[in-house]
Amino acid sequence: MSRFFLSSAILALFLSLAACSFSSKATRRMLHQSQKNGPYDLVVVPGVPFENGSWSQVMKIRILWSKYLYDKGIAKNVMYSGSSVASPFTEATIMALYAEALGIPRANIFTETKAEHSTENIYYSYKLAHKLGFRRVALASDPFQTKMLKKFTRRKVSPDVGLIPMVFDSVRVLEAQVREPHIDPMPAFVKEFVPLSERENFWQRLQGTRGRRLDAEAYK
Repeated sequence: MSRFFLSSAILALFLSLAACSFSSKATRRMLHQSQKNGPYDLVVVPGVPFENGSWSQVMKIRILWSKYLYDKGIAKNVMYSGSSVASPFTEATIMALYAEALGIPRANIFTETKAEHSTENIYYSYKLAHKLGFRRVALASDPFQTKMLKKFTRRKVSPDVGLIPMVFDSVRVLEAQVREPHIDPMPAFVKEFVPLSERENFWQRLQGTRGRRLDAEAYK
């Protein structure tokens, strides 16, 4: 199998979002702090749609980052979060399949499949994590999404949730050490799928994105 490499396009995308993202210096500082505070019982990784039969660059780097945190002992377990939103595949399940193919043990992989918005990813995952007995929880994603969710997480979820935005250099190092994984996506396939864009209008989706349509009874 051939090795796979992080495209310059995805790096350029995140650089273009730098004003809304944590800086490289900040991500390194937060990683160092997480090493001091860790290990976390579980890190939450928000989902990404699975389209065209393969993982996207964004999904790839989020999964690689979770593997880095697991390999370094910063995270004991990983929870991927995401329902079937834009394609007929449950995002959390797809990401879990890739994570296992990359070497994270199945026993240390968990999925949350209710979330349809990024705010719901951390909200529902935190509730499910506590239901499963995990107490020390952190959010692990790219710098842009982590910063975007920081205020919501502190106010609506818990001020104790750790934040571990991605350090791209560390992802590139890991990427050079692993091989392209191949999965069977059918365990994640949703037969009677209807995309979120057809189930909710623009304003409903906007409210969901802002975390204003949360199900407080979920995972009780």
